[in-house]
Amino acid sequence: MPLARPAHLPRPAGATAPNTHTKARRRLVAGTLVLLSGLIGSGTAVAVAAPAHLQAVAATRAPALQTATPAATPALPRAAQNPFGPNVYVFDPSMPVSHIQATVDSIAAQQVDDEMGTNRYSLLFKPGTYGTPEEPLIVQVGYSTEVAGLGAAPTDVTINGHVDVYNRCLAADNCIALNNFWRSLSNLTINVTGLEGCRSSANFWAASQASPMRRVNITGGNLSLMDYCTAGPQYASGGFIADSKTGAVINGSQQQYLVRDSSIGDWSNGVWNQVFSGVDGAPADSFPNPPYTTLNNTPISREKPYLTLDAAGQYSVFVPAVRENSSGTTWENGPAKGRSIPLADFYVATPNDSVQTINSQLARGKNLLLTPGVYSVDHSIEVKRAGTVVLGLGMATLTAVNGSVALTVADVPGVDIAAVTVDAGEVNSPALMRIGKAGNGAGDGPASSPVHTDPANPTTLHDVFFRIGGPHVGKASASLEVNSDNVLLDHIWAWRADHGNGVGWTTNTGRNGVIINGDNVTATGLFVEHYQEYNVIWNGENGKTVFFQNELPYDAPDQAAWQHDGILGWAGYKVSDSVKTHELWGGGSYVYNNVNPSIHATRGFEVPVTPGVKLHSLLTVNLGAGTLDHVVNDTGAPVSTDAVGVPSYIADFG
Repeated sequence: MPLARPAHLPRPAGATAPNTHTKARRRLVAGTLVLLSGLIGSGTAVAVAAPAHLQAVAATRAPALQTATPAATPALPRAAQNPFGPNVYVFDPSMPVSHIQATVDSIAAQQVDDEMGTNRYSLLFKPGTYGTPEEPLIVQVGYSTEVAGLGAAPTDVTINGHVDVYNRCLAADNCIALNNFWRSLSNLTINVTGLEGCRSSANFWAASQASPMRRVNITGGNLSLMDYCTAGPQYASGGFIADSKTGAVINGSQQQYLVRDSSIGDWSNGVWNQVFSGVDGAPADSFPNPPYTTLNNTPISREKPYLTLDAAGQYSVFVPAVRENSSGTTWENGPAKGRSIPLADFYVATPNDSVQTINSQLARGKNLLLTPGVYSVDHSIEVKRAGTVVLGLGMATLTAVNGSVALTVADVPGVDIAAVTVDAGEVNSPALMRIGKAGNGAGDGPASSPVHTDPANPTTLHDVFFRIGGPHVGKASASLEVNSDNVLLDHIWAWRADHGNGVGWTTNTGRNGVIINGDNVTATGLFVEHYQEYNVIWNGENGKTVFFQNELPYDAPDQAAWQHDGILGWAGYKVSDSVKTHELWGGGSYVYNNVNPSIHATRGFEVPVTPGVKLHSLLTVNLGAGTLDHVVNDTGAPVSTDAVGVPSYIADFG
């Protein structure tokens, strides 16, 4: 049935702040706004075939996060022999569907609740067709799992069935997608078929941060970014789609989302902050009602490198070309432009390899492919050669040991760092990843290229995620430091953990999330959360950000611990006073001081007032505790528990 906006929305009631640090607990305080604004249309008449479950929602707080009791999981089947090791499963269309189904079911059963675990998996599909309408292939994607096709184009691999992420049910009536992180889907076609009842209504990708969908072609049915088939509250926190083609998309309860360089049919609704950049079929720019920010073109883009397999059985990595002022997919109108690198030119690393071995291979001119697992990095992995590709499979994770900077890139152009997660270790690191030499001379050693940077060939980070705490105690002064000019950040999530292991104001310490010192740096999809001072500091000139999402830290013990220079708290996004040119489209900063709800933050965004600094489509939101006094500088109404979940908007500043 069509989704329609009612004449009015009930005002959400305030509630006592919880005592535990979980996304599940703090997100739900937006209550009615998320459940109703998120589930129903926001000012545009869009017909989406959604079941009646979308109307049966409760505007009450969900119960406290409970520890799920995992069911006994079957033993995982052995992966067929391939060059990438035991945690990479390469499927062939000649395999019986029942065999593939049993394998993916076993991995899903193990991973669906394993949020902070160390297992990592990559499920790869050779070119061909999998499943039939009579025997569809149903893939459920759990934590730390990658699903990808191995074709040159997404149309080379077709799954008749589903590739789904459902809500994680913490209790029978408490099913949410807020913590559905760290998984990915790419480079294939899903012809939606199979399953029964509500589950047949769409392909579900009810995921939140660090769960990208790239180069995906959805046919035969809707794509739903919300799982409306389980008992509420069904919250979802926001995500990223690029280089994909879909029909109707049900945004549902997704609080914020970035869709970049894609083609979509209908988009059902907005909640707080939906951004479309270079998207054919995107809704018109209408911020804040509905909260759509639409750019006709993306200033600069480069798609993530991806693994391919040719007819002769040879693996390669395809590296897409840079596009300027781009829109639409790279593959609908012919082969994508770029270069193909044979697997022989990569060092295929495993977690058993030492950093010395990896650096030796990089120094010999090899690219680096990180197979699934957790790598202990006791000194920096050093990328010094222009054009080097570092590609992770299966959410490969680098853990900084003894205060190391886990990965450094020299001042060289054209490096691609893709699909890598970096965890802080117990000893404080000055940064977890550093691009370009630090101002004090520390860092990565001499570059092997006389050319430092190239605006037409930027060093690019794709799907690079950082964690301070969560799996274990972690400490880092900064997560990502960018010192080079002409760098592209294409989907970053930097997260100082608000739940998990090793979490607390003096335990998982992290001063800043992302620091940009270089000029001409562009970010498309910048998610930075919970750092103890400025979450983002932008010192370089001519910076551009398309979509920014931020939550200020939850756990400051008192105002004295979280203030500076007569300013309460720290802004989520800081453009330095000396900067003359900067532009941002679609930015949100949220407050939830649940440890001490009396705390204030003066502002969400802090920028110099100068003609070249322009911000578009800004908002702040209160999630149930604390007060954020202004949106940007001293402009914008406060958000407090007087109106939980109701944004304060600024359409344009500067």
